[in-house]
Amino acid sequence: MTTIFITSSGTDIGKTYVSALLIRQLRARGLPVRAIKPIVSGLDEATFAASDPAALLAALGEPVEFENAEDLSRWRFTAALSPDMAAAREGTEIDFTELVNHCKARISLHDPLLIEGVGGLMVPLDATHTVLDWMSELNGPDFAPLLVVGSYLGTISHTLTTLDVMQKNDLAPRAIIVSESLASPVPLAETVDTIARFAHDTRVIALPRNGTPDLAALI
Repeated sequence: MTTIFITSSGTDIGKTYVSALLIRQLRARGLPVRAIKPIVSGLDEATFAASDPAALLAALGEPVEFENAEDLSRWRFTAALSPDMAAAREGTEIDFTELVNHCKARISLHDPLLIEGVGGLMVPLDATHTVLDWMSELNGPDFAPLLVVGSYLGTISHTLTTLDVMQKNDLAPRAIIVSESLASPVPLAETVDTIARFAHDTRVIALPRNGTPDLAALI
């Protein structure tokens, strides 16, 4: 069972755009891909059409309706905060074991399954676990992490730090996808070249705004 996990060096960088693009490309190749984004913060029914779950539903060819978010996102929070903080605002918390088991159950049903993470690699999920811990629990022979980063000034350090942590935890990404940041003073191509110079054997892919590189070839 192939499991694609989309993670990042931070938030609002382009994970959902990459997830939706990859879903569409895999579907175009006739693969029965399914997708989940188990945790989502900042979800509001009034603005649902612009939300991450809505983008994934559209890519899957399903009705973009608020009620359908439940199937994609088991843990949904109103506050646009880290999952642990957003859950606390609602007087609850994410059960890490339940999260892992939820993902494993979906993995057993769908091949391939795309899982979109939340925030960056080290975002807290509860009092003791981060996205890194979540990925580590799901890791296996057919686990395919993708690292999505921005092209903003400072991204090179953030990217290489994230890559180092992933590699040291046996989670080396299939590729680093550099999503072009709005109003960045740094050219996308130069950012990609610099990251690639230090990323060694890890493939680095440029993703211009609204670009459509062939990501399905990575799977």
